Amino acid sequence: MPLTGYLILSALLFGMGVTGVLLRRNLVVIIMSVELMLNAANLALVAFSRFLPGHDGQVLAFLVIAIAAAEAAVGLALIVHIARQRGTVDVDDLTLLKG
Repeated sequence: MPLTGYLILSALLFGMGVTGVLLRRNLVVIIMSVELMLNAANLALVAFSRFLPGHDGQVLAFLVIAIAAAEAAVGLALIVHIARQRGTVDVDDLTLLKG
C-alpha cells in the first residue's frame, strides 16, 4: 500500500473525529472523537516513518499515545464528576464555566 493510501485513511479518520466534536453534544462522544483525531495523527506519523528514511515517527506516535491516555483519564474523571454533580453530560445543559 502506498503512502498516499495511509494518508487518505488518516485524513478520513481525522475528518470523522472533527465531525464528532462539532456535531455531538455528549461529552463522552466528544472525548472519543478527540481520541479518533489523535489516532489519525498517529497513523500519519507511523506511515511517514515507514516510507521516509531518516524520520522516526514511531517515537512521536508513542508520545502522542501517552498524551492521549493522560487526556482520556483526566477527561473521563471530569465527566464522571460533572455527571454526579449535575446529573447530565449533555454539553448544552452544562453552564459550569459561565460567568
